[in-house]
Amino acid sequence: MPTTITSGFDKLRQNLEISGLQASTVSTRQQNARANVAKEMTVLEDFLTGSYMRSTMIAPLSDADVDVFIVLDAKYYSQDGYATLLDKVRGVLKKSYTEATDISRNGQAVTIKFASFSMDVVPGFYRTGGGFLIPDARGKRWIPTDPKKHVEIWSSQNTAHSGSLVPLIKMIKGWNKTHSALFRSFHLETMILRIFSGVTISDYPSGVRYFFDKARTWVASTVADLAGYGDNIGKYLLEKNALADVQQRLQRAYERSAEAVKLAATGKVKDAYDKWRMVFDTYFPAYG
Repeated sequence: MPTTITSGFDKLRQNLEISGLQASTVSTRQQNARANVAKEMTVLEDFLTGSYMRSTMIAPLSDADVDVFIVLDAKYYSQDGYATLLDKVRGVLKKSYTEATDISRNGQAVTIKFASFSMDVVPGFYRTGGGFLIPDARGKRWIPTDPKKHVEIWSSQNTAHSGSLVPLIKMIKGWNKTHSALFRSFHLETMILRIFSGVTISDYPSGVRYFFDKARTWVASTVADLAGYGDNIGKYLLEKNALADVQQRLQRAYERSAEAVKLAATGKVKDAYDKWRMVFDTYFPAYG
C-alpha cells in the first residue's frame, strides 16, 4: 500500500489509465464506422482523433468516448445544414449497428454506445485554406478545426515536458470528472497546455498545485484553439452561467492542493493523502 507522496501519485496515475481498450477493437470499430457511412455517402478520409489519439483519455472505460472523424464529399455541405448532416449520418449508422445499445445525435457528432465504451462519429468537410469544418447543431454554425494538428501539438508539448505533461493532464481531468465535470475536456486540456508553456514540471504535486493556482484567473480569459481556429473555446461556461461555479471549484482545489504540499513538506504524509483525496476523490489511493 502507498505510504509516500511519490507512491501515492504513482497509484493515481495507474488509477487513471484506461484498461481493456484494445487498439484492435478501436481500429475495427473505426473501419466499420467508415464502411457503414460509405454505404450511402461518399467518404474521402477517416481517422481517429480526440483524447484517445492525444493519449489523454481517463478511466473508467465505460465512460470513455473514442472519436472517429469522417471527411465527407462537399456535395453534402449546405450553409445551414448542421443538424441535417448529423441526422443523415445517424440514420445511416442506425441501419448498420445492431450491437450498439444506443445511437444518438449530440451537438457535433453521432454517438454510438456499445457495452464497453462509446464512439463519437464526427462528420466534416475539408476547409478551404486548411483544416476541417464540423457541424455544431446547437450553436447553428460550422466550426473550423484541425484534430490532426491537435494530436501533433499535444505530442510535441508532452515531449518538451519529458513525458510529464500527459499524466498531469489526466490528473486534472480526474479532478474535473469527480467535481461535476463542468469543464469540457478539450477546453481543460488546452488550458493546461497554455499554463505549462515554458514551465518546468518538477513533480506532480507541485504541478497540480501550480495549475489550480494559475487556472483561477486563466479560466476567465479567452482560450483560443492552439491549432489557430475559432475564437474562445471556453465561452460555453459563460453561456451556461457556470464561470463563477468553476472559479469556486478551482479556488477550493488550489487551497486543498497547497495544503497537501505543505503537510507533506512537514512530514504529515497521511494528512497530505487526505487532502489529495479531497482533490481527486477515489482516484487517489488511501494511505497505508
